[in-house]
Amino acid sequence: MIHNPKIRSFINATLFTAACGLLSIILAPTDVLAQRQSKGANERGAGVESRSLYSDYKGVRIGMTSEEARTRLGEPAQKADDQDLYVISEIETAQVYYDALHRVVAISVDYLAGGSGAPPYKDVIGEKVETRADGSMYKLVRYEKAGFWVSYSRGAGNSMVTITLQKIN
Repeated sequence: MIHNPKIRSFINATLFTAACGLLSIILAPTDVLAQRQSKGANERGAGVESRSLYSDYKGVRIGMTSEEARTRLGEPAQKADDQDLYVISEIETAQVYYDALHRVVAISVDYLAGGSGAPPYKDVIGEKVETRADGSMYKLVRYEKAGFWVSYSRGAGNSMVTITLQKIN
């Protein structure tokens, strides 16, 4: 149990943000996802799948067992059969999600404090990301052959950066 109220509040906010982000992607209408896929394919070149620049977090990859992930990241702040929460620092948290076979299906990393410590978007998705007027940005790139997608999201006012890897079903 985490007793520090600041860290507990940070964890709760991070979990809520990560859950909302994953749900918005999972529940997005199919035509929106299809548009993103075709746009991404056009930007990379028709029929050509580029290699993902960002394919793991601290050595944890999609498909690893929960035991392997925990060996690489250490003891989680909160542990469950289907997900672990890691508090890396006061400004960095990671959530690792598992399927019924205890294999990694998604990794979501949040960087607070204006995204301090987050890798630049070019190192994550390698493509130009449009910055909106409020400072926010979002881009998802699918790697069909590799079996996962990567997204980069920065909140309005540069408040937080979230990088997500997720298995394609």
